[in-house]
Amino acid sequence: MIYPDNFEQKIEFNKVRQLISDRCLSTLGREKVEEMHFSASFDEIRTLLFQTEEFVRIREEEDAFPADHFYDLRPVLRRVRVAGSWIDQSALFELRRSLQTINGIVSFLRRDEEKTPRYPHLLVLAGHVVTFPEITKKIDSLLDGFGQMKDNASTRLSEIRRELTSTANGISRSLNAILRKAQAEGFVEKDVAPSMRDGRLVIPVNPSFKRKIKGIVHDESASGKTVFIEPSEVVEANNRIRQLESDERREIIRILVDFTDYLRPFLPDLMESYEFLAKIDFIQAKAAFAQQIGAIRPSLEDERLIDWVEAVHPLLYLSLKKQNRKIVPLDISLGGTNRILVISGPNAGGKSVCLKTVGLLQYMVQCGLLIPLRENSKVGIFADIFIDIGDEQSIENDLSTYSSHLMNMKFFERNCNARSLLLIDEFGSGTEPQIGAAIAEALLDRFNRQQSFGVITTHYQNLKHFANEHEGVVNGAMLYDRHEMQPLFRLAIGNPGSSFAVEIARKIGLPEEVIAHASEIVGSDYINMDKYLQDIARDRRYWERKRDEIRRERNRLEENASKYEASLEEISKQKKEILGQARQQAEQMLAESNARIEN
Repeated sequence: MIYPDNFEQKIEFNKVRQLISDRCLSTLGREKVEEMHFSASFDEIRTLLFQTEEFVRIREEEDAFPADHFYDLRPVLRRVRVAGSWIDQSALFELRRSLQTINGIVSFLRRDEEKTPRYPHLLVLAGHVVTFPEITKKIDSLLDGFGQMKDNASTRLSEIRRELTSTANGISRSLNAILRKAQAEGFVEKDVAPSMRDGRLVIPVNPSFKRKIKGIVHDESASGKTVFIEPSEVVEANNRIRQLESDERREIIRILVDFTDYLRPFLPDLMESYEFLAKIDFIQAKAAFAQQIGAIRPSLEDERLIDWVEAVHPLLYLSLKKQNRKIVPLDISLGGTNRILVISGPNAGGKSVCLKTVGLLQYMVQCGLLIPLRENSKVGIFADIFIDIGDEQSIENDLSTYSSHLMNMKFFERNCNARSLLLIDEFGSGTEPQIGAAIAEALLDRFNRQQSFGVITTHYQNLKHFANEHEGVVNGAMLYDRHEMQPLFRLAIGNPGSSFAVEIARKIGLPEEVIAHASEIVGSDYINMDKYLQDIARDRRYWERKRDEIRRERNRLEENASKYEASLEEISKQKKEILGQARQQAEQMLAESNARIEN
């Protein structure tokens, strides 16, 4: 279950859906993108992830995959179910080319079917797809390579077109003769040639000479300086041309009706084949998007857990990439005795981004999408994902922002269980802090007793204390650089974070006496606790930096050791080669000396 109804807009999955839709080659795939939905089925999600991963490999390694002519012929095929209807010529050409694409994709996936298939999950999709070589062959007998009806598509069409050509040639000869005579007599300019008006061949003539050529005036130029005359000698022949063109159209329709009658019994199988093409278009679009955001197939576990290494918010990644900026990845682990993470820290420090990253990536993977994180990450499956984030003030329902939050909490409390993932931003805010914090703590206790999973952001000290004292809930802090007075956008799990309210107020320039008075109001215990949290964060960063330095030094030493080992191996190898060559030379010299002595 997903809550609320606008969940996708809350986590911006609608933007992900649009980015994937933009990668589709046709309406076939775009429809599948619209149908993409959340699933809690391990087997379904696993299959979807493997299909997309296999197509990523196709995009990276294969040049021969048929990726042209993804035409959606389903509306046409539905229309021609009715007897007497026919498929038009342009649609017939698209049918030919898209059937060729379907056949090419199926052949590509089945090429190593007898061996160990390279793309087994895509091969399953192609398993029962019918290809139509006979239909393709029949279309080829009707249309040329440009989609035009062939002269020999029928005997009658061949006869009509022969007569059309003959009649048109006769008209051309007559017109040219009349034109040469008119040019010789000065009625028509020397560089004038016959032209076409209303489907009839005519001669352009100066209006002052229009009575010199017997015939019918069909048109005149916009300037009025030219009239277009059809000479009497070719009127009947032009009429015959019009009649033959009408006969040609009727014969082409008859051919198309006959072909459609032949096609009609195959319509159910054809619709299935285009359903296959739609799935392939959808999968290739998901694969293209995965490559765009650096996504992979994580280790999928049939249990409730989040164990992510260097997870990245894909939309933020794309936005920062345009600015030539790097994103700070997220490491997060929920499971076992740490199911609910309470994140604290300064405003604009990344708490909400962290929450949205969890919501978006978990939803993406349960929609069958690859996600951007490290290969050693593990992703579980949740039956429900609920979110409460942002201003939900409702004028229609006469709900304040806080009332709206409480309505969400009421839904969460009634519906959450051990298979639910709860995402709550600024838990308890929006009302008088003391009662808001108390209600938030009571709800947090309820969620924890229900064994739910969650990511919750807050500034409230009582929630930080609750996380410290209750199994199942763990604190997390968004790190902040006290010296630079700027957020680091890094999550550290295990300790709560400081809001750095005093430091930020000082940086902004509030008077010291105001800050001092505020400190007196909240009391020394609060200030000392906040400083304690800051010291923990500072110490943590210090030891993390030390750890990174040690890791880098260890890597450098290991790299040098590897180089020295390689050098020693090379020296040993060269030593053996030199000794071997010296031995051979000594043996050769000894043999030559013995030979001379014997002689």
